[in-house]
Amino acid sequence: MDPRLVNRHDRRRSRSRSRENRRGPVPPRRESPPRRRWPVPPPREAPPPRRWPVPPRREQHGDFSIRRRTPPPPPPPPHWEGRRPRWERPTRRDRLAESSDSRGGRGEPRPRREEPRPRRTDRGDDQASEAPRGQQIAWGKQITARTATTESILALFMREGCRFSARNLATTAHRVGKFGGRRFRSDRRLQPLAEACRRRMDGFNAMELANVAWGFAKTEFIDQRLFWAIAAEAPRRISHFNPQGMANMVWAFATAGVAAETLFGAIAGRAVNRVDDFNPQGMANMVWAFATAGVAAETLFGAIAG
Repeated sequence: MDPRLVNRHDRRRSRSRSRENRRGPVPPRRESPPRRRWPVPPPREAPPPRRWPVPPRREQHGDFSIRRRTPPPPPPPPHWEGRRPRWERPTRRDRLAESSDSRGGRGEPRPRREEPRPRRTDRGDDQASEAPRGQQIAWGKQITARTATTESILALFMREGCRFSARNLATTAHRVGKFGGRRFRSDRRLQPLAEACRRRMDGFNAMELANVAWGFAKTEFIDQRLFWAIAAEAPRRISHFNPQGMANMVWAFATAGVAAETLFGAIAGRAVNRVDDFNPQGMANMVWAFATAGVAAETLFGAIAG
């Protein structure tokens, strides 16, 4: 063995010994005591259900008796047992049929009506055939739209005019007169419009009567029966006319050449108390209409001049 190696090992051994002498011997490593594990208790079992004692029943068998335990009574039936659903229960008609069979055919139910009962209405045929209110509003918007033309308005009337309300008929006549004018004087579609307005005369208010008369006067399509029907209906509603409606009414009758003195007299008596409400154009139309129709209205002219 190499002496150098021996000396080297001796040197290492001497170093370790000198270190032990300086620091003292190294105490042995203490091992920790084992962890104590507590025993886990077994799971508890659920207690058995409690059973109430059933009183014994005695049965006599000759000279001795035997005790027997009777079983508990069955639970009561639920509240819905014995009741059928509503759609399976007998109807009143079925009960009447059963009772009639038991009474020998008496009390038979009334036979059902095969045809639907007609709807009762106090309105006329034209008014009963009106479209619903929502449809009337939609047609009114089509008639008064900015893009509406006289041709489109008359085309709509020819398609749906039989279902128009009184307001839509009056608006149609007014728009045709405003946008069409005398260019549509010979249009054949104005005759059905005039007849429809004449049939619905009782459905117009004061302003709608004035609009119908003004519209037909602007087109110069003069239907005498229509204008005389308006002349008979307007005096009944003279209290509802405003100044513009009165001016348009007399102007339309003067332009159409229909001198309805009753109508002119009623309007003159109404306009005397409302002279201050007329604008200059309306007052000029009133004076021109009375002068053209040749109807004397001295009180009205005096109020205008004063």
